[in-house]
Amino acid sequence: MPEAHVKRRAALRTAMRELELDALLVVDLLNLRYLTGFTGSNGALLVHAADDDRTVFCTDGRYLAQAARQVPELEHVIERASVLALAERADKDAAYRRTGFESQHVSVDSLDVLADAAPSVELVRAPNLIERLRLVKDDTEVEALRMACAAADRALADLIEHGGLAAGRTEREVARDLENRMLDHGATKPAFESIVAAGANSAIPHHRPTDAVLHHGDFVKLDFGAQIDGYHSDMTRTLVLGAPADWQRELYDLVAAAQAAGRAALKPGAHVQDVDAAARDLIERAGHGDEFLHGLGHGVGLQIHEAPALGKTGEGTLSAGMAVTVEPGVYLSGKGGVRIEDTLVVRDEGPELLTLTTKQLMVV
Repeated sequence: MPEAHVKRRAALRTAMRELELDALLVVDLLNLRYLTGFTGSNGALLVHAADDDRTVFCTDGRYLAQAARQVPELEHVIERASVLALAERADKDAAYRRTGFESQHVSVDSLDVLADAAPSVELVRAPNLIERLRLVKDDTEVEALRMACAAADRALADLIEHGGLAAGRTEREVARDLENRMLDHGATKPAFESIVAAGANSAIPHHRPTDAVLHHGDFVKLDFGAQIDGYHSDMTRTLVLGAPADWQRELYDLVAAAQAAGRAALKPGAHVQDVDAAARDLIERAGHGDEFLHGLGHGVGLQIHEAPALGKTGEGTLSAGMAVTVEPGVYLSGKGGVRIEDTLVVRDEGPELLTLTTKQLMVV
């Protein structure tokens, strides 16, 4: 892993030099993890534009052993006020005179404190430099995503095999069972609060599990994911308890066709709005456009929702190596809804599917 972090910092330096920065002060913990592998709750990084010899990592005394293990290749400073300690370090060395900072993560009040700590440093707003690098996943990241998706796939298979989806259970019981099974299959923790929505609740896009009881004939929508090495998987499957009604099959087939169209549109260079339209147009032509209530998908990685956004108002184009979800849904209020979601990686030769659970309508 250190080699991956070295490469990421090298890529960051290219972006820094375009802004004529001597250094960048990294304060966001997820960005810190991306650049160093550090997983503690307090830390900061002063990345020099020239090389790692003048790049400095800071955390507090609680993380001495962890920092030595996770960030062995950089100089360490041990101070509780990590960001201020690095600002003061920059103030004392002319090699850091023009230092960028993550302005999207620094409040106005915090900026005043930074300026007081480093009066000789020109502090330059440098928003989203690292987030733009995080858009395209490297091999290490994709492997973590694969493992997270596999843990979720196996958990759902176990849940079904052992009768965990059955009439008489509650949404909350199923959610707990599913999350425990993800842990059994190697997840550090669930990627987010799992959605289990039965019957009419399946028409609520982000329903939270309740004590509602599953009944024969219900749609059951499961939206869940696992986290491994900090990376999140995201998958939705909609099942039926018992024989599906005609309207359920028709609705499911429509969403499945839209989801397939969205997956097929994932190509390098494709505009995110066009990817959304590939799926949305099918649903609109079927007369359910007003019941597709959200964007087609989103980026996924160290955050469960990150750029790019695949939607009607999304910006930008796809690049090979981006990890995204494709998750169209149609929600018939008071009746039931269907969402089908996969996590995929954009590839030149076609998208790589990471969530491998069948998308055929499952009847349990």
